[in-house]
Amino acid sequence: MSYRAPVKDMLFVMKELAGIEAVAALPGFEDAGCDTAAAVLEECAKFNEGVVAPLNREGDRNPSSFKDGKVTTTPGFRQAFRQFAEGGWQGLQHPVDFGGQGLPKLIHAACCEMVNSANLSFALCPLLTDGAIEALLTAGTPEQQATYLPPMIDGRWTGSMNLTEPQAGSDLSLVRTRAEPQPDGSYRLFGTKIFITYGEHDLADNIVHLVLARVVGAPEGVKGISLFICPKVLADGTRNDVHCVSIEHKLGIKASPTAVLQYGDGISRPGGSGGAVATLIGQENRGLEYMFIMMNAARFGVGLQGIAVAERAYQKAVAYARDRVQSRPVDGSLHAAAPIIHHPDVRRMLMTMRAHTEGCRAMALVAASAFDAAHAHPDAEVRKQNQAFYEFLVPLVKGLSTEMSLDVASLGVQVHGGMGYIEETGAAQYLRDAKILTIYEGTTAIQANDLVGRKTARDGGAVARAIAAQIEATEGELNARPSAACRTMARRLGAARKAFLDAVAFVAGQSKAAPNAVFAGSVPYLMLTGTLVAGWQMARSLMAAEDRLAEGQDADFMRAKIVTARFYGDHILNRCGALRDSIVEGAAAVTDLALESF
Repeated sequence: MSYRAPVKDMLFVMKELAGIEAVAALPGFEDAGCDTAAAVLEECAKFNEGVVAPLNREGDRNPSSFKDGKVTTTPGFRQAFRQFAEGGWQGLQHPVDFGGQGLPKLIHAACCEMVNSANLSFALCPLLTDGAIEALLTAGTPEQQATYLPPMIDGRWTGSMNLTEPQAGSDLSLVRTRAEPQPDGSYRLFGTKIFITYGEHDLADNIVHLVLARVVGAPEGVKGISLFICPKVLADGTRNDVHCVSIEHKLGIKASPTAVLQYGDGISRPGGSGGAVATLIGQENRGLEYMFIMMNAARFGVGLQGIAVAERAYQKAVAYARDRVQSRPVDGSLHAAAPIIHHPDVRRMLMTMRAHTEGCRAMALVAASAFDAAHAHPDAEVRKQNQAFYEFLVPLVKGLSTEMSLDVASLGVQVHGGMGYIEETGAAQYLRDAKILTIYEGTTAIQANDLVGRKTARDGGAVARAIAAQIEATEGELNARPSAACRTMARRLGAARKAFLDAVAFVAGQSKAAPNAVFAGSVPYLMLTGTLVAGWQMARSLMAAEDRLAEGQDADFMRAKIVTARFYGDHILNRCGALRDSIVEGAAAVTDLALESF
C-alpha cells in the first residue's frame, strides 16, 4: 500500500487552527498564505509519494552498511537525496540570504511530516541538518555562516549533532571530548562520540559536525562545555581527523546510519599533530546553550516524526481492514463474512489511531505558527507571549506525539491480526521504527522533567494557567453553539482542564518541598497536558468543521472531522482525570518500595 500525504487535513489545520493568513501578515512572510501553502504541500506530496516512500521497505530490508571506514546507504537513497536537495526542500524554512526559500515554520512543519511519513530513516538526515543550520544562524560568526550555511541549505553538505559519549548519555556534564587551542585560533578535538545520526554516509560531499567538547582547563560540569564546528572535509579538500569506526545494528530505522565517531585517533596531518581541526562557535563554555538551539529544533522535528509514523501506520491499517474478509458483522447486516472494517472493535482501533494522529498534528502546527509569530511579529510583547507558548508546547509535541506513535503503530499491528506480526506485511516496521522516537533527542522522562521544571515550576505555573484560560474561553464558544456534539465536547474539555489545573497547582506548589513526589508524576503530567492541548485543538476543529459544513464546503471531509473530534473527546480526552489522580495522589506508590525489593 502506497503513502498518500494528508494534504487536505494539513491545510484545514493551517487555515482554521494555526492561522496561516495571520502568519502571512507577518513581515517577511507576505507571500506565504493559503495559496502558497497549498502549492508547496501538493509538490511536497508528489515528491515524497513518488520518490521517497517507495524506498521505505527497501531501507528496512537492505539497511546502510559499514566497511573500511565508509558507510554505504540503502540503494536509491543517494539519488533521492539529490532530488530532495535540487527541489529546494532542505532550504524551505531557511533565510533567502543563504539560499533558502524563507517560508514559515508552519509550512515547513507540514512538509517535514510528509518526508518522515514517506521514509523515517531517509528524513533523519535533513532533520539533523536543519538543527545544525538553526544553531549556526543563532550563534555562528558571519564568516562561519557564509562558509557553512549555503552548502548545507542547498544540500551539498549535511549536518550532524555530536553530544553523546560512552560514559555521557543524557548527563552532558560528563562529556570528556577534549579541545586543544591552536596558535591560529582553531582547536584540535580528541574523543569518541556515539549514537551520531548520519555521522557518516555517502549522500553528500561533506558532513558538518557540531561537537560538544571541553577546552583544556575549562570548568568541570556543564559550565565548561563548548560547541565546535568540525567538518569531515577541510577547506583545502583534505580529510579531517574524524573517522567512523562502526555503525549500530538497531531495532528500527535501519537505513539511517548511527555512527561511532573517533576524533583525533592519532592520524597525523600535514603541518601538524593529530586531532580533528575545529572552530569555536560563539564563546568558550557556552556550548550547551548553543546546542539547545539545535536540540529544541530537533525535538520539535522528532515530534513531527511521531505524527508521521502514526499517519503511515493508520493508512496501512485502514487499507488492510478494507480488504481483509473475516466473520459476519455482529448486527447481522451482512449474511456472509465481511471486510473487518465492518466490526466495531476494528473501527474503534482505527478511530483511536486517526484521532491521536489528527490531535497531535493540530497541536504541532499550532506550535509552529506560534514559533513564526515569536520570531517575526513586530510587537515585542506578542513575540514574548508566542515564544513562551511555543516553548511550553515543544515537550508536549515531542513527548506526547512520540508516545502516541507507539500506541498507534501497535494498534496497526493489532488490526492486521496475526499478519501484522509477519514482517512481510510491513506493519511491524512502523512499530519498530517508532520506538526510537521516545528515546532520542531526550527521552519522554527528559521532556517531562523539562515541562515540570523549566516550563511549570519556574514561573509558578503562569504560562500553564494562561493556556488553561484560553481553553476555558473555547469551552464558552462550544457551549454557545446549538449542536449536542459541541456541548458534550465542552463538558469533556472542562473536566480535562480542571484536572490539569489541579496538576499544575501540585507541580508548581510542591516541586521544591517534595521533588520526588512531583517528578514521580512527571510523565503522567506531560501526558495529561499534551492530551488536553491536543483535545483543545480538536474542539476548535469541531467548531470550524461545523461552520464549513453549514457553508456547504466538502461535506464528507467536514463530517469526518466532526466525528473524529467527538471520538477524541469521548475516548481520549476523558483520560485526563485518571492522569490527574496519578500525579496528585499516586507518588507514594512509586517511591515507597525499598530499593532492595526491586
